Amino acid sequence: MKPESLRDRVVLITGATGGLGAATAIACARAGATPVLLGRKVKKLEKVYDACVEAGCEPLPAIYPLDLHGATPQDYAELAQRIEANLGRLDGLVHCAADFAGLTPLELTEPAAFARAVHVNFTAPLLLTRACLPLLKRGGDAAIAFAVNDVALTSQAYWGAYGAMQPALLAAVAQLRAELNGRVRVAALQPGPMRTALRGRAWAEDNDAQLRDPADYAAACVRLLTP
Repeated sequence: MKPESLRDRVVLITGATGGLGAATAIACARAGATPVLLGRKVKKLEKVYDACVEAGCEPLPAIYPLDLHGATPQDYAELAQRIEANLGRLDGLVHCAADFAGLTPLELTEPAAFARAVHVNFTAPLLLTRACLPLLKRGGDAAIAFAVNDVALTSQAYWGAYGAMQPALLAAVAQLRAELNGRVRVAALQPGPMRTALRGRAWAEDNDAQLRDPADYAAACVRLLTP
């Protein structure tokens, strides 16, 4: 990852307080970008903000509290409008937000929890992307990255709506890439096993020798966003 490879670029990161989201925000800050940090909890967003500042972020990052579960198309449109009004452009969008409560049989899953997982892991990122596309197209050489999980893993028993949405998201990424045809670059990033809270909900004891820090994969996000 080259220093200043994202200079003068604005990057919106969803799930910015999670393992991969926070690491990506900090990596983007180190690469010269202005990260827009989207997440549910202000205090956690402020911690990531401080980490970006410590990483040398200039101009300063922006915080945008939003719960994707309750967000509407109007909320996404307002977000795009505020980015345009305050920052003037949008060059990158990284989808790291995820909803996974833990391994649960379908017959024991609460319907509301199932619907939430479908929305946060599939519907919300696509509708947010839709709202941001006019701004992304305007900048030239913008990029969108969707973080996805290993379909072979999440198609196994008990992964519920989160697991079911992974192949659906991959199909949507392929469709979007074909539709945009290079006007905005679109990619799916499948990290390897990471030490994150999401993974901890699936395995109480995790001794996988391949486990890596999310920062190792955040560098890949930066490469996908680089002009």
